[in-house]
Amino acid sequence: MKWIIAIIIFSVLVLFHEFGHFIVAKMSGVDVVEFSMGFGPRIFSFVRNGTRYSLKALLFGGSCEMKGMYDSLENEEEDRNLEPEEGAFGSVSIGKRIAIIFAGPFFNFILAFVGAFLVISVVGYDPADVAAVQEGSPAAEAGLMAGDTITSFMGDRVDIGRDISNWFTFHDLTEEDMVTVSFLRDGEEKSLSFAPYVYTRYMLGLTYHLDSGTALVEAVGEGSPLEEAGVKAGDVIISINGKEITTARSLQDYFEEFPMDGSEITLTVDRDGQEITVSLIPYESKNVLSGFSYNLGRVSTTPLGVIKYSAIELRYWITTVIRSLGGLFTGRFGADDFSGPVGVVDIVGTTYEEVKDEGLLMTLMNMINLVVLLSANLGVMNLLPIPALDGGRLVFLFYELISGRPVNQKVEITIQSIAVAALLLFMVYVMYHDLLRIFAR
Repeated sequence: MKWIIAIIIFSVLVLFHEFGHFIVAKMSGVDVVEFSMGFGPRIFSFVRNGTRYSLKALLFGGSCEMKGMYDSLENEEEDRNLEPEEGAFGSVSIGKRIAIIFAGPFFNFILAFVGAFLVISVVGYDPADVAAVQEGSPAAEAGLMAGDTITSFMGDRVDIGRDISNWFTFHDLTEEDMVTVSFLRDGEEKSLSFAPYVYTRYMLGLTYHLDSGTALVEAVGEGSPLEEAGVKAGDVIISINGKEITTARSLQDYFEEFPMDGSEITLTVDRDGQEITVSLIPYESKNVLSGFSYNLGRVSTTPLGVIKYSAIELRYWITTVIRSLGGLFTGRFGADDFSGPVGVVDIVGTTYEEVKDEGLLMTLMNMINLVVLLSANLGVMNLLPIPALDGGRLVFLFYELISGRPVNQKVEITIQSIAVAALLLFMVYVMYHDLLRIFAR
């Protein structure tokens, strides 16, 4: 079931994109030869007003074929000075051609807005309210209070709680930074600047689960004190500094009663019935925090608020995608951090499995929320100035608009062909890593 839902969602995204090209082409006087749902051989089709509407075997997306858009170049030299055939893509004004190409990504943004409108109408939005301020932190000393509504964080505009989360996704807060916030309190705009809250703790590199019964070592961090001491995943901790440990919860209680301070620790583990005692020194871990927590829960809003926050939701996802792409060039993210169609289908399917027990309404809202995310993503990605995408074609059209003459068709087709080949290779690379992530679970 989850794969069917995932494929339906992906198909809706692509089909709505192609519908954007289709409707604006029709309005601009360009003949649409075929509008298809799916790919591959036709299962069913009919012709109306000169356009063939087709249902194809592979129900995964769709296409919009316009007259004259992919004409052969075999007779380019002799036909170069001929006027394009009436109804062909090249026969309409440059402005209309730009509108036709832009319409695909723009319709993805429309779909994302409509999806956000439905979600916010039902479950509301996440106001950027301060939930709590760490006692004794610089934020508390500066006067920040629970209930303040953040409007700006570190110079970035804040409309919803996730805007603050996004800042931490794309930036690292360091001890040398000053945290700057603007906020509303009782309708009055205020601003504060304060040092980060630096929280130091000592770590062993240990992963365990409270519901595992015994203090079973689930995992050992690479290069951690535990690994260097020879402790392995599967070992069971039975004592620390001579104090008996019988369960995972008693291990947690020990750390709460005797927090580590960097002093040497003696640890005894049971490994297949054999007791092994090791000594190790915890490593220091510094956490640089803002000193306050903020709301990520959703609250209802007015009908006008639904419209406002639907636009904000669209803005949030568009800027998130753009920042993520920027992270590729800064080295913050790698190509392995991105997902192709296989990864997208897996994400949708996994989300469905996680939320299906919450009831039909919440499952539907989560699926629509994914449509918002993915549709905004598809819109931005298609506007990238890469020749194989709509953004690349827009580059050629803007060149024609500015220079007064089109790009040489052979040059354009050559660039398009190289770009398509490169894009396919990249998609194969992304798909390979998607499959590795799926099968590694």
